[in-house]
Amino acid sequence: MPSLSVNVTSDFVTESVTPLNTLNESPKSSRTQMELLIGKIQADFVRALESFESEKVFKIDRWLRPEGGGGITCVLQDGDVFEKAGVNISVVHGHLPPPAVAQMKSRGKNFPDEGGKLPFFAAGVSSVIHPRNPFVPTIHFNYRYFEVEVLRDGNAERVWWFGGGTDLTPYYLNESDGKVFHAALKTACDQHDASYYPRFKQWCDEYFFLPHRGESRGIGGIFFDDLDTPNEEACFDFVQSCAESVIPSYVPLVEAHKDDAFSDEHRRWQLLRRGRYVEFNLVYDRGTKFGLCTPGARIESILMSLPLLAQWEYMHEPEEESPEGRLTAVLKKAREWL
Repeated sequence: MPSLSVNVTSDFVTESVTPLNTLNESPKSSRTQMELLIGKIQADFVRALESFESEKVFKIDRWLRPEGGGGITCVLQDGDVFEKAGVNISVVHGHLPPPAVAQMKSRGKNFPDEGGKLPFFAAGVSSVIHPRNPFVPTIHFNYRYFEVEVLRDGNAERVWWFGGGTDLTPYYLNESDGKVFHAALKTACDQHDASYYPRFKQWCDEYFFLPHRGESRGIGGIFFDDLDTPNEEACFDFVQSCAESVIPSYVPLVEAHKDDAFSDEHRRWQLLRRGRYVEFNLVYDRGTKFGLCTPGARIESILMSLPLLAQWEYMHEPEEESPEGRLTAVLKKAREWL
């Protein structure tokens, strides 16, 4: 695999999780390449978001995990534009606990029974941005690389895959924003395989769905998991293209709407929709579930995706022809944007 050109000193927000001398020992491995990629993606996005704030900056929290590895959590709260913004990377290794192994087996992973003691390595970047203005949508993205070492016929075998996605959760429907966002993702996908965007868009629509509400979390994007074809290098290149599409897909939407006028009713609706966001993340989200059942997991980093404020009201239903009702109709039936 070709080496990614990243200067850890200038392209990261702080020192890397893995010591630099260790990264230099295997510069072309997927582990090293993924850590370099996610560190740069984190730093680029943090700087892009900070450019909108007059005073607030991200708190940068580098942490280590006793079981192996660690992460860098960046959080901005109570900003002028962003009420809460989190951009996290984690590079962890150790042994998978039985609940995590069971979760993977339920997705079709054919792991031999080794008493739940499967060595693993995982590296990923995840971010959720909760803007203050109800006309600026929330974005979520996550891109990750996973390795598990299994024994087959007495020999150690490395099983690897990539996963991730980017999705948008508006509080008010804006046709142009939806098209700009989906077009950026399609461009990233089409560089690699013309079938990726339609496949991964449908997967996203199905994944970010709240069955108990009968509606989607937002207007989708792309989502994929267990990607291991056509080969390791091609998968990494695809993930890199997707991760690098985040800024051009989202920053123009922030710029366009951060100063839009809004009322208390707009704000109330935003907080109600955030309640749905919380429900999905705590009940259904695969990454949250994995994190909460991993020994030594850093709970503050796992739950950074939750908004600063959210709201629930008993039996709230928007009027069908209202702006809120029009968004709800789209959330109840996924649609094409391009």
